[in-house]
Amino acid sequence: MRKVIIIGATSGIGKALAELFIDRNYKVGLTGLERNGEEELQKKYPGRLELRYFDCTKDRNSEIIKELVESLGGLDVLIFSAGIGHLNHNPSFQEENQANKLNVLAFTEIANWTYRFFENEGKGHFVAISSIAGLRGYRVAPAYHAAKSYQIRYLEALKQKAHQSGKPIFITDIRPGFIDTGLSDTKRKFWIATKEKAARQIYSIIKRRKDTGYVTKRWQIVAIIMMLIPAWLLKRL
Repeated sequence: MRKVIIIGATSGIGKALAELFIDRNYKVGLTGLERNGEEELQKKYPGRLELRYFDCTKDRNSEIIKELVESLGGLDVLIFSAGIGHLNHNPSFQEENQANKLNVLAFTEIANWTYRFFENEGKGHFVAISSIAGLRGYRVAPAYHAAKSYQIRYLEALKQKAHQSGKPIFITDIRPGFIDTGLSDTKRKFWIATKEKAARQIYSIIKRRKDTGYVTKRWQIVAIIMMLIPAWLLKRL
């Protein structure tokens, strides 16, 4: 039985992914900040789900993940699905730095540990859910956009390392558009996807071991347009 760990899976896309992987006969390690009914899922699939609750912005991330790998009896795929951002036209440093602690520092620690683990194992698949927001900066949530850009570039570097290693190590960058996770106001947003639909498309991207995937697929059109917008125009948006 294949094993997957999902970091940030007690809500939103992460939780929908966890349920999907369990249904696809994976043994799943699920982590999150607080309990959100996962025990019922554990009862439904005895012996198939390991739970760990901790704050990724604190210490011991690597140690906890290592313990989870031992409990699962191995690791084939690790998915970093944790993320936070504040939609605020004038965010405080505390708000901006909270996003940095999770989207940059915690992400880097977990990505680095996971790649080294797979390198030692000789195989594996690291997946991170970044965002289409990482393609350009934006005045609303500057730290979030910058941090997601950091993730995209870090994953780009890991793809190079994996290719140069000659080992079957795969790195996948998932870039969602707007997903209705219940955590933000989606009334004025377009092309909203449910977290269940997003999870299905992410699962498909992972199974195909793609380098990069947009969720939903139509957001790739937006990504191309975003990259073509000149700097002088971006300032006026």
